[in-house]
Amino acid sequence: MAEFDDRERAEEAKFKLDQELEFKAQARRAKLVGLWAAELMGLSDGGAEDYAKSVVMADLEEPGAEDIFRKLRKDFDLQSIALSDHQIRAKMDECLAIARQQIKAGQ
Repeated sequence: MAEFDDRERAEEAKFKLDQELEFKAQARRAKLVGLWAAELMGLSDGGAEDYAKSVVMADLEEPGAEDIFRKLRKDFDLQSIALSDHQIRAKMDECLAIARQQIKAGQ
């Protein structure tokens, strides 16, 4: 019975760690996407960092990535940046993959 309890605790600890790493990857993805969008909007230095932070904050509005997408879509439309929904979502997916790699590598 103790062996079963130990295995269950180990699985719970792994699940918790996986959840924490995924949360960090999601936040890093939001920052990477924010920096990409800031560059497209012509923002630099502090303005780009501030915009990236606003994307991270937008990501906290609801579960999933739709909150980031809506913010980017709205901001791109306001700035007359012609990107399709598919292009935005593809960049978000690319940034998530990069973020996961960075988190896994301990960066």
